[in-house]
Amino acid sequence: MNQMTAEFTVPNGFAALRVSQVKHYTDRLFSFRTERPAGFRFRSGEFAMIGLNVDGKPLLRAYSIASPNWDDHLEFYSIKVPDGPLTSRLQHIEAGTQILIRPKPVGTLVFDALLPGKRLFLLSTGTGVAPFASIIRDPEVYEKFDHVHLLHTCRETAELTYGRELVHSVLNHALLGDLAAGQLHYLPATTRETSEHMGRINTWIEDGRLADFAGGALTPETDRVMICGSMAMLETLKDCCETLGFKEGSNSMPGQFVIEKAFTG
Repeated sequence: MNQMTAEFTVPNGFAALRVSQVKHYTDRLFSFRTERPAGFRFRSGEFAMIGLNVDGKPLLRAYSIASPNWDDHLEFYSIKVPDGPLTSRLQHIEAGTQILIRPKPVGTLVFDALLPGKRLFLLSTGTGVAPFASIIRDPEVYEKFDHVHLLHTCRETAELTYGRELVHSVLNHALLGDLAAGQLHYLPATTRETSEHMGRINTWIEDGRLADFAGGALTPETDRVMICGSMAMLETLKDCCETLGFKEGSNSMPGQFVIEKAFTG
């Protein structure tokens, strides 16, 4: 039996999930779906510690849960890091593979960490779109905000495929489609390959193109911001928000913007 699909002993404090589907988008990006443990609950935007049993020990990393909180499966979106301790192995999973999960999701990209507002800006790069895949499929987001703006930047257009398919699925969903119509706005952009929209998110903010796209510049009075991406991107956009007068929020003290604090390797 293949080592990746073999049964294994589940360590205390973990649950085993069987992979039901794997989809590769590029040589660097893939997504996968698993069964959902009975009683597993999470807030949209949270992450969980998942991984593989390697040499009899759990090898884990933090992964944002991309599936909506009402789905009966769990979905994750991952980068492939050639020398990454986990992702170098995880990229080879297939249907039937068992992975581990610590069934205690946590996170900062949640509604509870934000004050009420009118517009929600979801700023992401690469696989940083994963928590927002959960958020834009949560009916609650369309009750809390008048407009939801999803910005997703990648180096090349092929790397935007997951986000494009995600937004298309929301707008064409039997129930979500009616809620998202006129409220969900999507801006895919590239930073290297020439495309219709180009440039990093901070540049869009600074040169006024984001204001044109969203119908008004970012303001802490009415806007709320969630940020997820590389560490450099997080620092840059955190500085942008603070320069504009936004205050960072947390679960215990809601604010006007939040950043993701978990990373995959």
